[in-house]
Amino acid sequence: MSWDIKMLFRRHALDIARSLKRNGLSEDAAADITQDTFVRVLAKPPAATTGTHNPKAYLYKISRNLRINQQKRERLIETVDIESDAAQNLADPAPSPEAVVYSRQCLAQTHQALAELPERTRRAFEMHRLGERTLNEVAQELEISTTRAWMLIRDAYKHLLARVGEF
Repeated sequence: MSWDIKMLFRRHALDIARSLKRNGLSEDAAADITQDTFVRVLAKPPAATTGTHNPKAYLYKISRNLRINQQKRERLIETVDIESDAAQNLADPAPSPEAVVYSRQCLAQTHQALAELPERTRRAFEMHRLGERTLNEVAQELEISTTRAWMLIRDAYKHLLARVGEF
């Protein structure tokens, strides 16, 4: 019998998986080990031997060894099944210390960059961006045209991007 992997897979994969399931593995674990068996043969085919060689026996031997290795790993590692809702509660929703420091640095840079702006430009930007006012409302309060209000806000954005980067 030759080592035609496609033919061997078609002929023996289902039987190997069934054998693994009979030995206590779940369907997914049996499928994984069956696949690993053939990957192992693809990666390192058996050495040429003298006499008759039985590929089926060789595949079963590999799958049995992989099953034993997996069971040894499972005995070493304690696993606990948790529900998906419980798993979400395990993650800390608070930002990491690094993220907090980075955010504070960005905020300080932004505050400094805003302080560097001319008074009218800063007020127009703060009214529009922080006060959520429209360009028309900013223009009316500062007693300038809507186009001039837009230009002031645009200049503030350009300055902030140049000093702080994208935010």
